[in-house]
Amino acid sequence: MKNHKNLKISVIGALIAVMLAGCGNKKESQKEIVNMSTGTEITSLDSSTAIDDTSLTQISNSNEGLYRIGNNSKILPGIATHSTESKDGKKYVFTLRKNAKWSNGDKVTAQDFVYAWQRTVNPKTASEFAYLYSGIHNADKISSGKAPVKTLGIKANGKYKLTVTLDTPIPYFKLLMGFPSFFPQNQKVVEKYGSKYGSTSKDMVYNGPFVQKGWTGSNLSWKMVKNPNYWDKSHVKLSQMNFQTIKDSTTGLNLYNSKKLDETTLTGSQVAQYKTNKNFVSRKLAQTSYVEFNQTKNSSLKNKKIRQALSLSINRDQLTGKVLADGSESAKGFVSSGLMKNPKTGQDFSAQAEVPSAVSYNLPKAKKLMAEGLKEEGKKTLTLNLLNNDSDVGKKASEFLQSDWEKLPGVKITLTNIPYKSFLTDEKNKKFDVALSGWAADFSDPISFLQILTSGNAQNNGGWKNADYDKAINKADTTDATNPEKRFADMVQAEKILMQDQGVAPIYQSTQAQLWNQNVKGLVHNSAGIYYDYKNLTVKK
Repeated sequence: MKNHKNLKISVIGALIAVMLAGCGNKKESQKEIVNMSTGTEITSLDSSTAIDDTSLTQISNSNEGLYRIGNNSKILPGIATHSTESKDGKKYVFTLRKNAKWSNGDKVTAQDFVYAWQRTVNPKTASEFAYLYSGIHNADKISSGKAPVKTLGIKANGKYKLTVTLDTPIPYFKLLMGFPSFFPQNQKVVEKYGSKYGSTSKDMVYNGPFVQKGWTGSNLSWKMVKNPNYWDKSHVKLSQMNFQTIKDSTTGLNLYNSKKLDETTLTGSQVAQYKTNKNFVSRKLAQTSYVEFNQTKNSSLKNKKIRQALSLSINRDQLTGKVLADGSESAKGFVSSGLMKNPKTGQDFSAQAEVPSAVSYNLPKAKKLMAEGLKEEGKKTLTLNLLNNDSDVGKKASEFLQSDWEKLPGVKITLTNIPYKSFLTDEKNKKFDVALSGWAADFSDPISFLQILTSGNAQNNGGWKNADYDKAINKADTTDATNPEKRFADMVQAEKILMQDQGVAPIYQSTQAQLWNQNVKGLVHNSAGIYYDYKNLTVKK
């Protein structure tokens, strides 16, 4: 998930804060209302096209799929009440609950899933998450325009039975069913709003715990209210959540200290100041910030020595320890640590797949490689523009990279820090030389990271290509899909290929440091670092 993040979340700019609303009368005091703050703006509420953390968190709390994903990636009931799986792992039959409704009163049916899935894989939709459907019958052929949309392996058997057919077993299939890209959609609503669908709160319909209101498509504040049509509304404690975008951590901390915020994300020196506070909370996230090299725009970045030089010149420990100073750690690789262990030995994936030379700091070697790379390219200088979001942390990280890179011979760096929505657009349209991007696991599996750098993937903005890498990923997804040890080895091989060729330059794995008011309880944070679930959130009386 983008900069979840990637969950395309800006990991660097992501902030989530919670505050209690003031109550003006007895009636209001009986309601449970909290005020939420996000570090980046919403980009879309359309589950087929949304890619960033803020948008996906909004969608996952205002809509619901076959399952919900809880703590430690636990599969929880959603629209599906029961499921059966064939012995070969290629067919699933879901029984849907009959009391699930959309916020407009319509029933949620199996056809809503069929329509949504077909719409997402349809090339006309241009979904950047269509690749997640790979393995579902004909999904790849449909996405590439080689098969009709209606041949996708999903079928409604009446209103409340849904059959999904796979071309190959997908080990993480049930985890996918809790991800917003697989949520249902109300066809008549999508067709009613057309191109406006999901672009504002009003141009939507909801089937989850909350209904979103007040987002106009560009404003930085909105709210969620309890959905009276939600099938499990008796277990939803909050009456309302008010949201506003706050990009500056100092502003957030000031609001917290003045008792106007009940949660705020800390950065830099704030962490050292408050880490012994009883309300301090630190969560290691399955999110990696990394540099993308746009080889399609800047031919010099096709030179491996230049990419290696740029990576080796980054003092990651200084960035995480002195600039971020929030508990974030220097990356061991592209895939975040703690996501999966070797099924035989128990060793963490990131430790087994690590290529130290791809994430280490060695300025003398970096200078040598840059000089050699420029000579091979017939150049004496290299000017690059670094694209990043405009959050406080985003700006600091950009300035740090600029300083480190300009220590290399002949290198000049210019900076472009823009609002997150604009950042995503420019990144998608490849309007950058190098970009400081981020990816968060969509589910608890290394493939969630590794898939996005295969040739032609919509998230592969730098255009890096490697046939051996693609082959290793394909083996993990097909021939070795049901063999945990071989599949793990395939993914380790892919990560090593990526790092040895410096296809990207991983910088750090995020940790979120926060202060929490103890009156706010029940937040569910998915173990893969995907999103926050507000369904169980409550305010202590």
